[in-house]
Amino acid sequence: MKKVRLHRVLLTLEEKHLPYDLKLVDLGNKPDRFLSISPEGKVPLAKVDDKWIADSDVITQTVEEKFPDPSLVTPPEKASVHTHALCLPFVHGSKIFSTYIGFLKSKDANDGTEQALLNELSAFNDYIKENGPFINRKDISAADLSLGPKLYHMEIALSHYKKWSVSDSLPLLKIYMKVHLSLLNCIKLSFCESSLNCYVL
Repeated sequence: MKKVRLHRVLLTLEEKHLPYDLKLVDLGNKPDRFLSISPEGKVPLAKVDDKWIADSDVITQTVEEKFPDPSLVTPPEKASVHTHALCLPFVHGSKIFSTYIGFLKSKDANDGTEQALLNELSAFNDYIKENGPFINRKDISAADLSLGPKLYHMEIALSHYKKWSVSDSLPLLKIYMKVHLSLLNCIKLSFCESSLNCYVL
């Protein structure tokens, strides 16, 4: 989850066209300078207005407040789409994250966890079909920058551990995920497959 939160912060900075200095940290051998800033060793870590922040929610909210243009604010009625897509029942795609974890941990191919995930992904695909290409229609928002990396890492993990990928029967979801992959590629996060993480200055 650390990499997901890191992606969210970096994508926010990129969408805001804000310069930043990316510092990599080996979490298995945290340097003293990093620990002097973040004694608990939390990442991502960002310095905004001479203040260090070690929470991706607070980092992205602070960046939005300080640099409101272009706006990444998700309208309240659309923000619920993101929230429910991750964990709560709702009409357009529920429990994506929890069903993904259930399928990832499953040892029984016939326990229904794969179908449960497919049902939730299908519901989100239908939402994008009616309301897309993003959660807030044509405008990318903070909700997309939070959900997109989660879907990206979901597919990486399921491909590795389950030899599984998103079905071609969900074309709009696949396009949505490809857009986020292209955004991630633009920030050249090849290090994210290693044990390294980072903090942002």
